[in-house]
Parts: sequence; C-alpha cells; structure tokens
Amino acid sequence: MSEATSYLATVIWEGGQEPDPRHHFIELGEERLQGSSAPGSGGDPARANPETMLVGALSSCHMLWFVAYARAKRHPVASYVDEAVGVMEGGKFTSATLRPRVEFEGEHPGAEFVADLHHRSHERCYIANSVNFPVTVEAK
Repeated sequence: MSEATSYLATVIWEGGQEPDPRHHFIELGEERLQGSSAPGSGGDPARANPETMLVGALSSCHMLWFVAYARAKRHPVASYVDEAVGVMEGGKFTSATLRPRVEFEGEHPGAEFVADLHHRSHERCYIANSVNFPVTVEAK
C-alpha cells in the first residue's frame, strides 16, 4: 500500500469585483489562474472555471502518461494536442472524451503501438481513475 500524497490548490476571492463578482484566483504551484464560474452560470468565459479545469486535468494526466510511455519505448512525441470535452447533465458530469492527436519524432510507430500506449495511459491516469463517469479516448 502506498503512502498518501497531498496536493495543494489555493483559491483566493477578494470580494465582489465588477463586472463579475465571481472573479477569483486559483494558485497551483507558482501559477496563478484567473477564475470565474462557467459561462452557463453567468461566469466570465475568458477565465478558467472548475468544469473546464476538471476536463483539462483529465487530458493533462493522460498526456503525461502517454508521453512518458512513448519516451520509455524510444518513440519520443514531437507534439500532442487534445481537444477534450466533458459533458454535464442535471448538474453533474456524465462523460468526458479525450481526442488526442499525436505526432512522433521520426517514424510513426504504428496504430497498434499508439492504441496500446493510449490504453496503458488511460489505465494509469489518476484523475480518470478518480471520477465516477466514463472517460473515453478517441485517438486520431
């Protein structure tokens, strides 16, 4: 059994700032994001919101495992772009879909190899293993 690990995020709200009283900051490490609620809840679409950050966390976690596995197999990744989408219904997430597009340095290792890396990455992603809705990968 592994030891527990803690992760820190600091949320700072400094009162009702106009034009959006939902404006706040989220400090993650040395990064400071500007946050609001989702646009559908009246938030600022130019700022991060909890819903998109969850989808981003799913995508980022999968990508980090994928790049690590590819590097370990000596097929380094040149670029990785994922336009991930999360779907909410009735006030809760019901699904998320990752749609990664991967380019490799040098020769492409083949579709079967890439599919295996996505499968292994999905199995290891801590975030995907922690949510109670399906997360699918539609690799291109």
